[in-house]
Amino acid sequence: MDMVIRGARVIDGSGEPSYRADVSITDGRVGEIRREGEGPRPTGTRTVEADGLALAPGFIDMHAHSDLALLRDPDHSAKAAQGVTLEVIGQDGLSYAPVDDATLAQVRQAITGWNGDGGDIDFDWRTVGEYLDRLDGAHGGRGIAVNAAYLIPQGTVRMYAMGWDDREATAAELERMKDLVAQGMREGAVGMSSGLTYTPGMYAKDAELTELCRVVAEHGGYYCPHHRSYGAGALEAYEEMVELTRSAGCPLHLAHATMNFGVNKGKAPSLLALLDDALAAGADITLDTYPYTPGCTTLVAMLPSWASEGGPDAILARLQDDGTAARIRHHMEVIGADGCHGVPIEWDTIEISGVSDPGLASCVGKTIKQSADMRGEEPWVTARRLLIADRLGSTILQHVGHEENVRAIMRHRVHTGGSDGILQGFKPHPRAYGTFPQYLGKYVRELGVLSLEECVAHLTSRPAARLRLPDRGLVREGYRADLVLFDPDTVAAGSTFDAPRTLPVGIPHVFIDGRPVIEDGRRTDVLAGRSVRRTA
Repeated sequence: MDMVIRGARVIDGSGEPSYRADVSITDGRVGEIRREGEGPRPTGTRTVEADGLALAPGFIDMHAHSDLALLRDPDHSAKAAQGVTLEVIGQDGLSYAPVDDATLAQVRQAITGWNGDGGDIDFDWRTVGEYLDRLDGAHGGRGIAVNAAYLIPQGTVRMYAMGWDDREATAAELERMKDLVAQGMREGAVGMSSGLTYTPGMYAKDAELTELCRVVAEHGGYYCPHHRSYGAGALEAYEEMVELTRSAGCPLHLAHATMNFGVNKGKAPSLLALLDDALAAGADITLDTYPYTPGCTTLVAMLPSWASEGGPDAILARLQDDGTAARIRHHMEVIGADGCHGVPIEWDTIEISGVSDPGLASCVGKTIKQSADMRGEEPWVTARRLLIADRLGSTILQHVGHEENVRAIMRHRVHTGGSDGILQGFKPHPRAYGTFPQYLGKYVRELGVLSLEECVAHLTSRPAARLRLPDRGLVREGYRADLVLFDPDTVAAGSTFDAPRTLPVGIPHVFIDGRPVIEDGRRTDVLAGRSVRRTA
């Protein structure tokens, strides 16, 4: 046997009560699990003394934005140190495959705020399969820090097939999109994502999305929408996704499923009742959340969709035109832009978390209103100036969440964990570095919202089931040895809003395929991660 983890409190991911056992690892898989008192203890060439630490399956981040970070950063401690052994990327309908040259250039600019511009990366892929191959061969062929599964981004597919036009697809364009989705699924994607408050994906009507979801379902995948509103009309937006996937016969996974803004305070029970009714009727639905109240996105995402038609260059041209900029302002401040979920924007809730231009760093950590007050101008003037100067690359924290909603949703039986972690910017959201220890430390140990066994199931076996991974998500003999050793008494997120890149505490060991990624609390040089591809 390669290794034995001795004397662990095994929390196996099933939700069942924990037990003490020795666990052996052989050839990257869990070998023997010998419960305490059952017989001779297994031995191996290496022994890790758990001394009562909890041993769990590796955590699965169901909503990650590490699409370029995995290629750029071999260390990737932001996730590895949390005990994350698998990330699902390609989120919110915008990522880097499938593309042609023109689409790649546009999507790189459109999501600079999420991933940087990628100027340090050789974009030598165009298809989903080539991107997954690139992950496997990253860092001199050694691979990546943690495993990664990929969702086909519907907004990118639409961009590829028909540009940034706000119109219905022609029959030929729809067939082209269906072909791109089918090809991506055949090449190993686990499903399709949408960002239905982001352009150009939001221009798709339900009939178009339904056709694409049928293709996803035919290949055994699931649909992961960032739906059309988390504010005004949020319940209607959730209902739309439930009905759409019911019609398509496609499993549904709701991305960062929450109820935000003042109009939704205390309304999580309404969402959960909707989901319970659909589940009782036979729907296949899961969701993910992060355990924080503020959201995080780009400042340009707040604009009305009509202002984004045509892509980044067209957006900048409209912002530079005084008359058009006045229309944009009216939609945002009075009507409630669809980019801001139909709610009139409150500039004191919009905190700048990152900029692409280092010369604008003085804005970071301040709300738009605070920066405007310091300059003696109206908030819109500040926001417009920043959008133009930073060429749409600014990221924001949006302080519009409600703690009671966060707690109610995380208790639900189909809930899973997802960081929605944006790693760019001078002051990123702490969820990127802290989501999983935040669940275990704050919401299990401190608040008792979930039991430890139940919480681990939310972070491991439930997402593995959604991804249809037959040998991950549980501590079981024969399963892959993606494992985390943590201390339930001390585990905590080190990251805060003031120090968002601080690593967690209480997670001394993380293994991927039985190889130590975190050892005695320190990142090793092991690159055990690979692409995890959908199989028949």
